[in-house]
Amino acid sequence: MPKVTAPYAPGTPCWVDLMVPDQQAALDFYRDLFGWEGEVGSDETGGYAVCTKLGLPVAGIGPVMAEGAPTVWTTYLASADARATLAAVKEAGGTPMTPVMDVLTLGSMFVAADPSGAVFGVWGHRDFIGAQLVNEPGALVWNECNTRDVNSAMAFYHSVFGAGYGEAMPGYEEFRIDGRPVGGMQQMTDPPFLPDVPSHWLTYFSVDDVDSTVDAAVKRGADVLMPAKDTPVGRMATVSDPWGAVFAVIAVSTPG
Repeated sequence: MPKVTAPYAPGTPCWVDLMVPDQQAALDFYRDLFGWEGEVGSDETGGYAVCTKLGLPVAGIGPVMAEGAPTVWTTYLASADARATLAAVKEAGGTPMTPVMDVLTLGSMFVAADPSGAVFGVWGHRDFIGAQLVNEPGALVWNECNTRDVNSAMAFYHSVFGAGYGEAMPGYEEFRIDGRPVGGMQQMTDPPFLPDVPSHWLTYFSVDDVDSTVDAAVKRGADVLMPAKDTPVGRMATVSDPWGAVFAVIAVSTPG
């Protein structure tokens, strides 16, 4: 079981969360889909729920905090010092969308957009490192920056986090921290992306069976954005949940 017990290297995707208008309904949806356990949290944390799988944290679901805020899955990149990272984001041409906020003794966070407009979060850990179960069915397995300006995005994440890159396949770059692939990045083209889709980070969850997971999601009110298809890395699909939050599911191929 891929348990994570040590802090993530700075720049590594370490957590994902969803802010949604109907928190309890979302908790029920993802419980049924991925087998998560989670309940509305205390007033001290604004009701934020840390969802678990096999007793380990995998993702967060909270209520929308501001009227009109988008319902999206947010990818958080790890930081050893959120305030220093915020300064680096500004210096590199990013746009802070929130100030740094301390979350009890768990850590500090903020949300920003890179120069191409892709929104991401930063998590500066203290007591909470982020996802502690990954690369397992029902858990986070990949994060991908789809961008309208791949050159500016690559320069930005290199400047802020020291990210490196390497072409995994034509037109698709691995996002590397300390030489290790931790995510992906690609230039958005029309098609497959519609012209009005902005730059964004996409969350991938691992599943055993993509087709049955998509069927189950649709029965619970989700929409299919990219039907299930086979790729060199596994079978995958992209859906939006009943509140419009987009995520992907993948059954990763086992080599050989």
